[in-house]
Amino acid sequence: MELFFLFLLIVIMAGALGSGYPVAFALPGAAIITIGLAAGAGYMFAGSTDAYFHSGGPNQWLSAGVTNLRGVYWEVERDTLIAIPLFIFMGIMLQRSKIAEDLLVTMAQLFGPVPGGLGISVVFVGALLAATTGIVGATVVAMGLISLPAMLRNNYSQSLATGTIAASGTLGQIIPPSIVLIILADQLASATDQAGTARKILHKEATGELSMPSMFDVVSTSAGEMFLGAFIPGILLVGLYMLYILFYAILRPKHAPAVHYEGAYNLDFLKNVLLTLVPPLALIFLVLGSIIAGIATVNQAGAIGAAGAMIMAGYRLPAPGRTLYYPALLAMAALALAAYALSNFDMNVKGITNTTDQLGITLGVISTLMLLVALGWSCWRIFKIENTLSGVMLETAKTTSLVFIILLGAAMLTAAFRAFGGEELVREFLLGLPGGFWTQFVIVMLVIFILGFFLDFIEIAVVVVPIVAPILLADPEANITAVWLGVMIGLNIQTSFLTPPFGFALFYLRGVAPAIVKTVQMYKGVIAFILLQLTALAIVGTYPPLVNYLPNRVSFLSETSPPPRNPRLQMCLEEYVGQKLSESTELQDAIAIARNFDLAVLPDDLSDDLTDALDSADTAVAELEAAFAAADEVEGAADAYRPQLRLVRGIEKEIRSTNEEIDKLKTRIGRMRDESQAAARDALEADMAALTAEVEHLREQIPESWKEVHETFQALTNAENAARTRYRRAADAAYEDALDVLAALEGTEDLVALEPQLRDLKATVETNSGDDARDQVNELAKVFGKIDGADDIEDALKDAAKALKGSEPDRAKAMEAYNAAIAAYDAQIAWRQQANESLRPGLAAYVDTLRGSLGIRVQDRFTREQALAMASCSSRHRDISLNF
Repeated sequence: MELFFLFLLIVIMAGALGSGYPVAFALPGAAIITIGLAAGAGYMFAGSTDAYFHSGGPNQWLSAGVTNLRGVYWEVERDTLIAIPLFIFMGIMLQRSKIAEDLLVTMAQLFGPVPGGLGISVVFVGALLAATTGIVGATVVAMGLISLPAMLRNNYSQSLATGTIAASGTLGQIIPPSIVLIILADQLASATDQAGTARKILHKEATGELSMPSMFDVVSTSAGEMFLGAFIPGILLVGLYMLYILFYAILRPKHAPAVHYEGAYNLDFLKNVLLTLVPPLALIFLVLGSIIAGIATVNQAGAIGAAGAMIMAGYRLPAPGRTLYYPALLAMAALALAAYALSNFDMNVKGITNTTDQLGITLGVISTLMLLVALGWSCWRIFKIENTLSGVMLETAKTTSLVFIILLGAAMLTAAFRAFGGEELVREFLLGLPGGFWTQFVIVMLVIFILGFFLDFIEIAVVVVPIVAPILLADPEANITAVWLGVMIGLNIQTSFLTPPFGFALFYLRGVAPAIVKTVQMYKGVIAFILLQLTALAIVGTYPPLVNYLPNRVSFLSETSPPPRNPRLQMCLEEYVGQKLSESTELQDAIAIARNFDLAVLPDDLSDDLTDALDSADTAVAELEAAFAAADEVEGAADAYRPQLRLVRGIEKEIRSTNEEIDKLKTRIGRMRDESQAAARDALEADMAALTAEVEHLREQIPESWKEVHETFQALTNAENAARTRYRRAADAAYEDALDVLAALEGTEDLVALEPQLRDLKATVETNSGDDARDQVNELAKVFGKIDGADDIEDALKDAAKALKGSEPDRAKAMEAYNAAIAAYDAQIAWRQQANESLRPGLAAYVDTLRGSLGIRVQDRFTREQALAMASCSSRHRDISLNF
């Protein structure tokens, strides 16, 4: 019966959408009706409203959708949806202020003489509008009204003209800031939690270990990372569009002729281009740049964008006049003053200690007031001119409400889908497909592409993603990142605006296109651009660093970058060190030179430490080579091992699934205590016996050689892991022990500076009162304790302080300990001065050499070169399925 109600849910939803019923009400309506029917049928035929649910009951699943959506606002970590109304406001404001019109006219004049230049200008403006407005309908309508007549007037092919405008208008779905990316980031945040739990269970079942190494965890994503990840694929898509139009124009010049600008390319033209281009580009820089630089969160960047849009509208809407640009100039001056104050003063109000701090805070307050005046001035202008501000706010409220009502409805629909076991059905289907992860991924992408023919991007993002994303993210074979999966889905969803019969971009364009343009021509025109989108999808899918590199780069170069000891980075770190060692013999030469150091000038303990450090360096180099050799052995054996692993893990998966069915039957049988249910109970027991027999049959299918094959391969991986562990310990010891010796030598200057205090302490020990003398000796002991290698002096002074303790201090014993401290000090000065002259320069050079190779793990953070190497390496997806 669960499958029946699942089918009924899909039929009701599809019927409602097909009849034109609003999506925002069709989704929750289908969920409520189906859950209600299931509860009623269960009560009538089985005596329980919970009978026909996969788990739980109708009350639980009716409230699940609302609870899930409410969590978006009540959980501090998941507040990214708040950025949606801010970006919507920004987009509508820029659209109403006719920025798109200015851009299109100016770019058409600039690119006109190039073959297909008018079409290229449309793509260029579409990309700019995507990075500022992100609203497909507004962009397509604006470009359709302005560019389409011009393209037709200049003998452009109807299909090329309409296809270019429709496709360029959809760029706002993938080029950040994008609403769909925000929604996908929110959905993937939940999906990664589920995927992480599923992967830990999979690891436990496969290996028997209670905990999974953190390097195998599924990493979540955020809206900021999604923006960064989608940036390069968005630019790639723009480049593909432009190249297509250029080649089309070269091959068929009559269908995309060059359009020569009738005016002159003079200083006035350049001024017009700059005035048109610079403000939108500046806004893009402020919004995206603040996210990339880590200055602002996505929500704060949305507020920046909304404020910038009002400033731009404040000088674009009014008639030209002497004060037209005053608000914008005031805002620019305010930002410049704020930037100066932030870069030159400590802007902490609670930390004001002098007049310099007061000056910085004063400048900050002045800049804030100037910015508020500029915003207020612009708002007043926008409000007065045709009541634009009220209209924009009303449209923002309508669009935002629509988005969140759809989110609520989709959350309820997803809850109903799970209530009838739909999620497990999809999981079993995907996991049962031959070919592993990539078969599953291609099927999911194909389903999303087909759904794009009928559904809007929001419905796909909030209905499909929560169901399939945990399955794909949990798979250790591809070990994909959440940001890559999100961008791939975003690129795929983008086609939903172009694919008939419900391609919304086509509807928008049809509404403003002249009657001479046939709908068939529009459909023909978008085919090439749909193929280009699928080409971009294939390129990004084949080369994941296009998505992963930029978020990783920003993360590793930020103040909160992962430390070098992060377990997830060790493989990349060892690759980097191995590459350094293969490219140069600098490390080996440094070790050989250090072997010739005269260690006799050092005390025995430091001499032993440095000797151990050199031995550890040799060991680290050897163990790294051994680790790489072991990794090659694992890689060589993997091809033969992987098919058996897949076979056995597949059988074990079927066994687990069958055992779950057996457990469900046991639960149902346990509830049937009435004699009238005896026949039904016997039938279920027969089913359970059949399933138990099936489990035994499945166990027999596991090859007899599996245990030996698995243990042999496990021995290879254990050897690699052991070599890597030994390398890490030896590398850390090689650097840390040498660094400790160098730190002791570098402390010589501090030790010499303390000599007067140490000599003057004699009178204190001899004459001062016990408590006073003890306190002074203890204080000086602490100072010596902070100097590397001066432990013997510290210990002697502590002995002196102990002798001075109490009402009757033992001054003779205290003086004996003090004299021991003097003797230790003199000995330290003697060997330190000699070691500083003969050993310190060479040791410092040796430590510097190690710092960039064996000593990386000991650093607090990566250098820029190392960070970029880590970003590049970790951008690739690594197959970790052999560890499961």
